[in-house]
Amino acid sequence: MADSKDRKSNKRKLDSDSEQANTGKPSSKLAKTTSPTKQTGGDFITQIIGLRTAVCDSVADFKFNKKRVRVLSVVQDFPESCNGIVYWMSRDQRVQDNWSMLYAQRLALKLKVPLVVCFCLVPKFLEATIRHYGFMLRGLEEVEQECRSLDINFHLLQGYAKEVLPRFVEDNDIGGVVTDFCPLRVPLGWVDDVKERLPKKVPFCQVDAHNIVPCWEASPKLEYGARTIRNKIHNQLSGFLTEFPPVCQHPHKSKLNSESIDWASVRSSLEVDQSVPEVSWSTPGSKGGLAMLESFCNDRLRYFSSDRNNPNKNAISNLSPWIHFGQISVQRCILTVRKYRSKSSEGVNAFIEEAIIRRELSDNFCYYNKNYDSVEGAYDWAKQSLKCHASDKREYLYTRDQLSKGKTHDDLWNAAQIQMVREGKMHGFLRMYWAKKILEWTESPEVALETAIYLNDRFSLDGRDPNGYVGCMWSICGIHDQGWKEREVFGKIRYMNYAGCKRKFDVAAFVTKYRAKTK
Repeated sequence: MADSKDRKSNKRKLDSDSEQANTGKPSSKLAKTTSPTKQTGGDFITQIIGLRTAVCDSVADFKFNKKRVRVLSVVQDFPESCNGIVYWMSRDQRVQDNWSMLYAQRLALKLKVPLVVCFCLVPKFLEATIRHYGFMLRGLEEVEQECRSLDINFHLLQGYAKEVLPRFVEDNDIGGVVTDFCPLRVPLGWVDDVKERLPKKVPFCQVDAHNIVPCWEASPKLEYGARTIRNKIHNQLSGFLTEFPPVCQHPHKSKLNSESIDWASVRSSLEVDQSVPEVSWSTPGSKGGLAMLESFCNDRLRYFSSDRNNPNKNAISNLSPWIHFGQISVQRCILTVRKYRSKSSEGVNAFIEEAIIRRELSDNFCYYNKNYDSVEGAYDWAKQSLKCHASDKREYLYTRDQLSKGKTHDDLWNAAQIQMVREGKMHGFLRMYWAKKILEWTESPEVALETAIYLNDRFSLDGRDPNGYVGCMWSICGIHDQGWKEREVFGKIRYMNYAGCKRKFDVAAFVTKYRAKTK
């Protein structure tokens, strides 16, 4: 009778659980704002661990903001008994500083059941190459190790989520599924497919663990630009920009078999292009991301505001690969960077604008505009202008292969392309110039956009990302911009040229650094 009573007391609704968490008694331990000190490696990570544990010992004691969560399933009641809660990890590939993981553990602790993490690995994905898969798999290997240390099972399910996840849930009597959020059509389609195929008795909810203000809370509609979304985000930051509680040692161990994953075998099973090699400058995984964050705060943040648009200066964060794969949280970056305000207020403000406003604006665009990677997704003024000038004579026309190899008449453009091919990244200022020249050197705006997206997705570590799509759409289709002086080919799209770049930085120095290798 006692066991039955315990099971009934554990019956919860996803939304009521969130409501109780939001209005419950806050932890008596508050995160302390500490002054930044120059640290290295383990000391930096140890300080972050201390900030989490200062909030509370467990997410069960945390005042969880219910607005982070939305219920996707019709059913909301948990079964009276089950063998666990699944966190279906997708966009946010980390254990700590992950609101999806934390919410899943909160549910599992309430139900007194195991927490299980599943990642569904597809053998190929759009233009992703071994450069991208290698970075992702090495990060997931770190996730597996950390889960194991916390008595949380990690399962790598090979195949499309709709085929492997519902079966895993049903076979193992899972009582609920939590997943993270991505605004792009393919991941949205994965979520819809899983929702249709999950057992009808299993609640399914989603937590936006990538944005600080959840995409659906920041705005219910497509925003015109940064100026229209900025106040909407800033007005809500105080409710969301909090310190994270820790993902704690899970007290309810799973009986499911969870053997160590043979990552070499997983890698050999991939069906991806092996011709774009992995890069050496970045160390994948959350630890690598935190190390890059530390170096940014200590060495480059003070120059970020003044020099970030100079490709010859070492002034950018370099965090985009880890943010793209969800190996580091933007919220953790902001919590850390803002402690340096007394030393570099302009740098901090500039970073906040880019990391919060501009990045969340990109998610907004991709979520509410289904044509986020098409000329059809542009504003009417831009579509009309581009159409009027589509047949304008181009002085130069290049094939995709020529562009891919950096074989144009423009040494600066070639150098930017070579940087992306070699390093998996391109300086942010040059990305704009690079994309606009593709518009100028291909036969139509449609071909230009397709080419820019293809090259970015193939070579950049942060390809297939809302920021990448919006960057190409801004450069080629005027998204989040305004009409400018009309000219051939570009119409009213903002123009950039070689002479303008020479006025901003030492073009010759950059070209020398990334000159094409000769045999």
